[in-house]
Formats: sequence, C-alpha cells, structure tokens
Amino acid sequence: MKHLSQIDLKDFLDEKVEQYNNTRFIESDPIQIPHQFSKKEDIEIAGFLTATIAWGNRKSIINNAHRMMSLLDHSPHDFILNHKDSDLERLLPFVHRTFNGEDMIQFVQSLQHIYKHHNGLEAVFQKHSEESSTQNAIHQFKKAFFEVDHLQRTQKHISDPLKNSAAKRINMFLRWMVRNDAAGVDFGIWSSLSPAQLSCPLDVHSGNVARKLGLLNRKQNDAKALLELDNSLRQFDPKDPVKYDFALFGLGVFEAF
Repeated sequence: MKHLSQIDLKDFLDEKVEQYNNTRFIESDPIQIPHQFSKKEDIEIAGFLTATIAWGNRKSIINNAHRMMSLLDHSPHDFILNHKDSDLERLLPFVHRTFNGEDMIQFVQSLQHIYKHHNGLEAVFQKHSEESSTQNAIHQFKKAFFEVDHLQRTQKHISDPLKNSAAKRINMFLRWMVRNDAAGVDFGIWSSLSPAQLSCPLDVHSGNVARKLGLLNRKQNDAKALLELDNSLRQFDPKDPVKYDFALFGLGVFEAF
C-alpha cells in the first residue's frame, strides 16, 4: 500500500471512515455502553469507566462494562455523587483482567472528587488542553484523579502521556466525548474541546495498519509514535484527524489488513 500517493491514501482512508463511522459500528463496540444513557454525566462516566477496561477481548470488555453499570444501579452519576460507604462493598467482586473491585471502588471515590471539587470530567480536560493537543490535559487529569487517598496499584489504570504512554484508552474516551459529526457513533457532548485537539487511540491494530500505510515508522506504540501518527493524520484533516481511527481500526480488526 505504501506506493499510494498522499491524495490516493486520503481517498482510501476517507472511504473507510465512511464505511465504519455509522451506527452499525456501535453494535460490536464498547461505545454501546454509554449509548444506553441520555444524561450528559451518565454518558461521560459510563464512557470513562468503559474505556478504562477497554483492553483484551471486546466481548468480555462489553460484558464487564454492562456489569459495571448494573453495579452502579444503571445511574452512574447518581451513584458516584450519593453512594454511602456500605454501597461500595458490592463492587469488591468485580474483575476485568488486572482491574479489580478495589480499583473500581477507588475510581468511584476519585470520580466523586472530580465532580465535587473540579466541576466534572469535561472541566478538567478543558482547563489543561492545549491548542493542538490534549496530552498535557491527560497528565493533569491523572494528578487530579489521585488527589484523594488512593491505592498505589490503581494508578496504573490511568496512563500518563508525559511518561511516554500512548494513553490509548483515554484518547478513545476523548474521541467519544468530543467528536461531533452526524454519524451517530461519537457523542460530541463536550463542546468546550475541539476535535482538532484530539489524538488517535493508538493500539496494536491501528498501529500495525498505520505502519503498513506508511503513516507511522516508530516501532513501539508509545507517546512518540502517537505524535508521529497525529502529524500524519492532521495532514489529511487538521480539523478532525481522529475520524481516521475508524479507518485504521476497521482495517485492522474487521479486515485483518
């Protein structure tokens, strides 16, 4: 594929975005979890928790995210704000890979702190985002998230781009919240940020496809690779570079490109 000109490559990727960025995509994707809700805070909390456990087998991600929502009485915002300590015990048996019930309790307490003392998730990201990047904002968000007493072990469940992580899951969450098009997949409920600031969720699939297409040379999927991929995608669409996540993901996961 590398012999495609930039124009042909952009046409090819735009076509793939068209193919995958539509409501059929939701059926097999973890984004279906926040799509069960209509209140802004429920959508963002459900999205954040789902994105947090979005690694490994997609079916088990979706099943476990459903379980999370049921543990939170299917009203995550209300549970986060108003739970009693005794309500947290039911979260203890939860487990998804290395994310366990203690981590989930910590996330509930940290999210309560974010909503009570930082004016909610969107406000934290808005405050620290730069003109063409949300990576510093992710770093600052992690600091705010762990201002409360917390288990050391839980820190690993939020990545830090300033420690050279590609922060795939949080970048995916931000895509869900910020991208606003008519396709009906992403929510676009965070109007204080712009899609131009976003970074592509970089994982094994999107990374491999990006390398095959000549959009990425770096071998590791880390923060430096993310910057390289972002620069490539911004040449195709500076206003909405992460729409190409649909193309890279679809080619990797559905087409084994």
